[in-house]
Amino acid sequence: MQSKFIIVGGGAGGLELACKLGRKLGPEAVMLVDSRLFHIWKPSLHEVAAGTLDVHQEGLSYQMLAHDNGFTFVYGPLTALDAQQRLLTVGAILSEHEEILPERQIRFDKLVIAVGSTSNYFGVPGAAEHTISLNATEDAERFRLTLLKLLTLAELKQDAGVDVVIIGGGATGVELAAELREASGVYAAYGFRRLKAERDVRITLLEGAPRILAPLPEKVSDAALKLLRERAVTVVTATRVTAIDERSVTAGDTVYPAQIVVWAAGIKAPDFLKTLGLPTVKLGQLDVDGTLAIKGFDYIYALGDCAACAGPDGKLVPPRAQAAHQQADYLLETFLREHKGKPPQNKPYEYRDYGSLVSFGQTTSVGSLMGSLKGLSWFVDGFVARMMYVSLHLMHHQAVLGTVRTGVLALARFLIKRTTPLVKLH
Repeated sequence: MQSKFIIVGGGAGGLELACKLGRKLGPEAVMLVDSRLFHIWKPSLHEVAAGTLDVHQEGLSYQMLAHDNGFTFVYGPLTALDAQQRLLTVGAILSEHEEILPERQIRFDKLVIAVGSTSNYFGVPGAAEHTISLNATEDAERFRLTLLKLLTLAELKQDAGVDVVIIGGGATGVELAAELREASGVYAAYGFRRLKAERDVRITLLEGAPRILAPLPEKVSDAALKLLRERAVTVVTATRVTAIDERSVTAGDTVYPAQIVVWAAGIKAPDFLKTLGLPTVKLGQLDVDGTLAIKGFDYIYALGDCAACAGPDGKLVPPRAQAAHQQADYLLETFLREHKGKPPQNKPYEYRDYGSLVSFGQTTSVGSLMGSLKGLSWFVDGFVARMMYVSLHLMHHQAVLGTVRTGVLALARFLIKRTTPLVKLH
């Protein structure tokens, strides 16, 4: 098997690149490799976890997208790479009793690695064993089903409740806390008659920094803290988790009871990247230059969370969906120019921060938008933020579905499924 362009990883950036390149060059030239069958926009995972979004409604089949956008889809994980021979190995797909797909080897001219990130537990005892991280749809579904089980048990026992601890006060942790509060109210209204949401579903958010949403402007952080407290979410900042077990989280001298724990305190690149024979940095990310090519390999590229890309100021591009989107467009231009025999781009990739919006359930949001002048930003919330999210989510749908008509249909589905305001952007 052989393909001119192979993209490994069907997240926001990898899938957009495969779709846009496939529509230009066709399935003989473009191939997407992924270990899952469906794509879901990662910023939506906290909604899946809370039960407010059905993954089967939101998920997009890679095979369907391949058919509609003119690329070839290969199902399986990247397990090995011979960079010199330009040969990658895709692992077998196994069921409980048989091999569904065998191991395959594929030759390439250009390779793009876009495999995202995984949780960084920073050596905290018990973190890997006793927490759930929202890295993929199966993680979100595991959380949802576990929560439903705990709610059912609490309903059957008088004077019982559910203690949820979320470790990490970044966007994921804050959004999940807010979404859970609203979801717990829905659960109490539909079937769980004894449960009182604010009394019986106790949510605690732990953050090591002095404030939540530390990378965002202080005004956004303050507004987020106020909204969480209004929703009876306990927020503890400037605290470090030191141990986690089956029933509790220890932070300093305080022990928090916990029946379900979410880890949202940090990410790193997948460990297998270190086995590929490519240069990596401290957190395991692939070391790329200004053109997103991996250093020493001008025919292998990386984008998104798994790429360590430094900006003009020397700081690494943040692991955000908007960065992956921008990098996908940069590589699209690179590959199309090469295909047409044009000279390479004369400027390296440069990240542009368009701001951040943070969801607070189905009713409101807060965030900042970056202006065209350096250092200028605006505080936004409410309906305006919701409309901005709708347009940004639709931009992603249009990128992978390819037409304005599908974008309009996606908008209709979005508004039908979410009859109350919802906004989030990473």
